[in-house]
Amino acid sequence: MHTQSLLALALASPAAALLRFGCSQLVVDRIDPLVNPGVAPSPHLHQIIGGNSLNISMDPKVDIGETATCTTCQFSEDFSNYWTAVLFFQHRNGSFHRVPIIPNAGFEGSKGGMTVYYMQDGLANYAQTSKVTAFRQGFRQLVGEAQYRSKKDAQRFRQLTYTCLENIGTRFPETMNLPAKPCKTGIMANVRFPTCWDGKNLDSPDHMSHMAYPEQGTFESGGPCPASHPVRVPQLMYETIWDTSKFNDQTWWPEDGKQPFVWSMGDKTGYGTHGDYIFGWKGDSLQRAMDSPCYVNCPTLKTQSINTMNKCAVERTVEENIDGWLDHIPGLEHLEL
Repeated sequence: MHTQSLLALALASPAAALLRFGCSQLVVDRIDPLVNPGVAPSPHLHQIIGGNSLNISMDPKVDIGETATCTTCQFSEDFSNYWTAVLFFQHRNGSFHRVPIIPNAGFEGSKGGMTVYYMQDGLANYAQTSKVTAFRQGFRQLVGEAQYRSKKDAQRFRQLTYTCLENIGTRFPETMNLPAKPCKTGIMANVRFPTCWDGKNLDSPDHMSHMAYPEQGTFESGGPCPASHPVRVPQLMYETIWDTSKFNDQTWWPEDGKQPFVWSMGDKTGYGTHGDYIFGWKGDSLQRAMDSPCYVNCPTLKTQSINTMNKCAVERTVEENIDGWLDHIPGLEHLEL
């Protein structure tokens, strides 16, 4: 069980370092300061967590850790911004409704948001002893391609998956496509980023090329980094639990039996899922944490209550209707779905 693995990790060697923490919703907005900096509205809607220095441009020269004044994340020195697309339900009658996000196990009371992981080794490796180099000021990355609609394309990214939740603790099996059946507790979208850095560039034109996967296998299997990207960084992972249970009445589903959920960029397959990250930890706090015996209660990091996390927010940049039943997904007025 996932929770048993985490408990074992907490009792493991003092060299272990795995950060697992909740972050409440900062804003749901049609901006994308990584892929479409300075553009409002951006092509599709995102749900965003993290520090309140979020803006449409996010100048990489600005030290986010020194400019933000609050964060929606449990570790109060983490002012990074993390985001994904937004999931919608399409009713049989053609209308759309945004799917709400519910908190993960251990973060009850959190206002939506995501669970974030930074790992030295795979989650099942209780020792967590590998040395990793933390991200630094100005670093940013993207994983996934919003335009992908086939499994063949999506296999370029090794670990972007979904879990159909029987209960809040379900973690297996994982699929690359959106689940084809109603999920009792919801759908968890899992985003895992590459873990090998070129050691030079904090970003790249496609926001991906400065990062790579291990030469073979995955981060969990401990494969070596390629010579072109020799620096091993933490495994960054997001878990987002979409409460699709509210839409499990199959009289609302398409008559042909196809699954009714669609990402905010118009993707019904699930293969276009993606995640964005802009680093914003204060000072050397992330490296200190990765070098320390951290599990939830991290002695080197300051923490804050869920109530405090929920208070941090920013105003939406793009004012448009994103709630209730909609005729179209924001930004996709002319797309036939």
